[in-house]
Amino acid sequence: MASSGATLIRPAVAAHRDEVRGAGVARPGYNVALGYLRGFLVVLVLAHHSVLAYIDSPPPQATSLLAQPPYWRAFMVVDSHHWVGFSIFTGFNDDFFMSLMFLLSGLFVWSSLQRKGNASFVRDRMRRLGIPFLFAAAIIAPLAYYPSYLLTTGAHTATGYIHDWLSFGDWPTGPAWFIWLLLAFDLAGAALFAVAPNFGEMLGRLASNAREHPVRFFLLLLAASAATFIPMAVIFGTAAWTSIGPFQFQTARLFHYAVYFLAGIGVGAYGIDRGLLAPDGKLARHWGRWTLWMVVAFLLSVVFFLIAISKNSPLSANSANLIGGAFYALACASISFAFLALFVRFATRRRWIYDSLSENEYGMYLIHYAFVSWLQLAILSSSLPAIEKGILVFAGVLLLSWGASAALRSIPGVSRIV
Repeated sequence: MASSGATLIRPAVAAHRDEVRGAGVARPGYNVALGYLRGFLVVLVLAHHSVLAYIDSPPPQATSLLAQPPYWRAFMVVDSHHWVGFSIFTGFNDDFFMSLMFLLSGLFVWSSLQRKGNASFVRDRMRRLGIPFLFAAAIIAPLAYYPSYLLTTGAHTATGYIHDWLSFGDWPTGPAWFIWLLLAFDLAGAALFAVAPNFGEMLGRLASNAREHPVRFFLLLLAASAATFIPMAVIFGTAAWTSIGPFQFQTARLFHYAVYFLAGIGVGAYGIDRGLLAPDGKLARHWGRWTLWMVVAFLLSVVFFLIAISKNSPLSANSANLIGGAFYALACASISFAFLALFVRFATRRRWIYDSLSENEYGMYLIHYAFVSWLQLAILSSSLPAIEKGILVFAGVLLLSWGASAALRSIPGVSRIV
């Protein structure tokens, strides 16, 4: 399973632009900070997947796609060259970036529901999320996982690959898991809007004092995410995935992600420019404190992780999941708030290259996974150090995904969806 698979937030971008382009209701201007933060997170996802082949102490390369556990779904290619720095980098990413993407994706849900109504909102989300999910699941995922099949033992034929694929009992989709789960959250939001038309304002009230008291909102989010994540982590463990057909998700994080999505709805419903994300609010003004706290919280989680996996650890599995769940929730909220503060404070001027990235981020997310595995396979036999391989693959994935997304978006039918 694609660990963090990362990020589909482009529908939130589209919703934001709908606010700018539509008529009949006052629309805010394009929020440069949030647009560039979304692009930054997409780049992190590409980098994350690009270096997974080179982390320290990876699982063994699969000898069969039918072997259990199916580590190849996250580690499509396992290189013999490793670097501990990539382990720290991917661990840092996994602590926060999917959660923050769900929060960003929720920011414009309330305004879209109010302006479009349920029926139009659902149609829009089915088009923007459902069609790309089918494309990623049916085309990109099989292409991306074919290098894993080529590295298994025995003969390799297209027929053999199809036979193995149809024998899984489910349908691996890689990072596209985020797309369908975001669609599910959007549909749940529409259903809630139908029965409780004021639920957005209710969530907005929870964020109403976040402009001048971001710590209070931070603690509220931390408490809610911990309350949903820790019990799931104790019951299911932190590494388990649920897979039903093409629908996959990280089991312990399901409700944790829902909390972040709802937090985004609340912040957006209250007002992006007058609440937590106000350019002159305390979150942005105190970006230095939040950045320092991010480092402290992440280091605390690393120290606990090292203690938990040590041979002489006094912790039982349940105790490790219980305490580790609390550290995960703390690190996740801390890193998310730090990046929100940094981008709201400093991403204030538009640059054409960042605008291009923002325009193409959704397409890059959808197609990058295929480039990752094939580039990792192409340099597998190279004697280059792990750090150079990781940088080389990331550069190739970034450029190829960016260019391919721009080319696809030049097709009128595609540009209306992506």
